[in-house]
Amino acid sequence: MSIIIKTKEQQHQEDLIRLANFRPIDDDFMRVLLKDDLPLAQEILRIILQKDDLVLLSEQTQYDMKRLAGARSLCLDVYATDSKGVKYDIEVQKADYGAAPKRARYHSSAMDIENLKAGQEFEELPVTYTIFITENDVFGGNKEVYRIERINVDMKIPFDDDEHILYVNGAFKGDTEIGRLMQDFMCSNAADMHNERLAEKTRYLKETPKGESEMCKSMEEAMIETRKMEDAIIALKMLEGGKLTFDEIANYSGLTVEEVTALAKDYNLMPV
Repeated sequence: MSIIIKTKEQQHQEDLIRLANFRPIDDDFMRVLLKDDLPLAQEILRIILQKDDLVLLSEQTQYDMKRLAGARSLCLDVYATDSKGVKYDIEVQKADYGAAPKRARYHSSAMDIENLKAGQEFEELPVTYTIFITENDVFGGNKEVYRIERINVDMKIPFDDDEHILYVNGAFKGDTEIGRLMQDFMCSNAADMHNERLAEKTRYLKETPKGESEMCKSMEEAMIETRKMEDAIIALKMLEGGKLTFDEIANYSGLTVEEVTALAKDYNLMPV
């Protein structure tokens, strides 16, 4: 089997081709679109939630959630907080399986764990919104937004737990504010976008040397993260087998001994 080694210039040209085809619905592009861009994140949330007075105080992309020992890790595409303390998790999903109901439930639960410290009362839990922006109409109802809320079934009244889950239908083509935003999310060309703020940021990232440099750097980082994740999956399988030492696992997986040890602790696979 021959191994093809690309030069730095070849890799750069491939990155530029990928960049030209990127749309806001693509993870690698969205993380840079919204990175350190509070006004754009705020505008997207205002449109989706139809709240013109929503004011964001903070937003972070690729936010690592705290978790209980042994629980599955979670990295939010966008994590934001508004002036009323409401918490938002925005996830872009091209594949339908990535927006499964139980995934939405887990994301919502993770925000609860993140925002309730020891000694606090349950009533201090903030209002949360888990928002999936999906490329396809995952429910098939041709609605622009699907709002998921808990209800008291027998009394037919809201449960009022302040947990909200929304699925924004990226395939919706209606002539509404959300419909136009979703059309923009499927565009690779800034000139075809309706939303000027989104078009301006897209134009910067695709059509200026500085923006291209930021995107290429982000793509390189994403590639490294993907390889690291693949190495961690290999190491986890070997840890579960229980036959190899941490040194051997590190040697075979490409992780360091310290990373293998941390992985074993996280998944309760430390040797007895």
